[in-house]
Amino acid sequence: MKLDGKLLAELESNLGLNIPFVKGQTIKVNKCWHFYTNGRAVDALFYDETDFISGMNRIYTTVVSFKVVVLAFTLMDTHVHFILYGELDDCKRFVYEYLRRTSQYIEDRHHQNNKLSRVRAGYQCLDDEKYLKTAICYTLRNAPVGGLGYTAWDYPWSSGSLYFRNTGYWNSPDWLNTQEERESSTQMTCDGRRKVMRSRLYANKGVRMVGDVVFPGEYVASEIVERLFRSCRAFNYFMSTTREDEFESHEGLISNLSIPMQEMRQNKRQVCRELFGTESVKGLDTASRLRLARALRSRYNSSVKQIVRLCGLVYDEVKGLI
Repeated sequence: MKLDGKLLAELESNLGLNIPFVKGQTIKVNKCWHFYTNGRAVDALFYDETDFISGMNRIYTTVVSFKVVVLAFTLMDTHVHFILYGELDDCKRFVYEYLRRTSQYIEDRHHQNNKLSRVRAGYQCLDDEKYLKTAICYTLRNAPVGGLGYTAWDYPWSSGSLYFRNTGYWNSPDWLNTQEERESSTQMTCDGRRKVMRSRLYANKGVRMVGDVVFPGEYVASEIVERLFRSCRAFNYFMSTTREDEFESHEGLISNLSIPMQEMRQNKRQVCRELFGTESVKGLDTASRLRLARALRSRYNSSVKQIVRLCGLVYDEVKGLI
């Protein structure tokens, strides 16, 4: 992905890429987010290979309209993960526009109206380098952890194949550098590109493609992720040490990262008002507080300990019930 000089300088500053690495030192990062959807909300977002191809291309045709940088992503059959850089409002708009367009695609192809009307995107702020690296690796590991027959870097519907790859060999194909591939990509007609991308915009000959798929390197800042990890050895370390006991494997969502307490208090008051007509938990019995906790967990996926504390429950008594 090509970044202009101003954006590159901003990324370098906000991700601490120009700070010398010191073992044990925490490097703060800014404007980085993990967005995800709940895999229990729908039976499927993508039913077959055609749906996945369209979903991949939809990332490109959506993100180009927003001031957002995609660092990593994974599309699973029932949910999606994005690691994004940008202002929070811009990232939210991108994710919801992606879901809106996905819903429209499902309606057009599968004749299911408003399929994603109940799907909400949660997000977590990734505020230091370690959390950001861990979230990237967790996102890429979704497919193998989910029992699919792929390694994290060979799952076709993610950005996993972009990082630290030395192309040109039989086990890591030089996708677009052969004369045949260049000619194939160039010769696809504009009408063909519009059909593949399902968009009248951005279907220009300069966009690299692998068959019917827009090459993910067109919209993923893989070079920034490589600089973040600094070496292939460090990348492999995080890939191997990012384990599910650090996260709840509940639908593949990060659970050891919490939404700021002040924001969650506002969310609690809103949900409590929707469910019980009051903003306070003081008058609620245990069953109602547990219902509130489950609603907060489902909608925002903040940490269980934080939600239990907000709902006035005892963690050891209810941790297995939320």
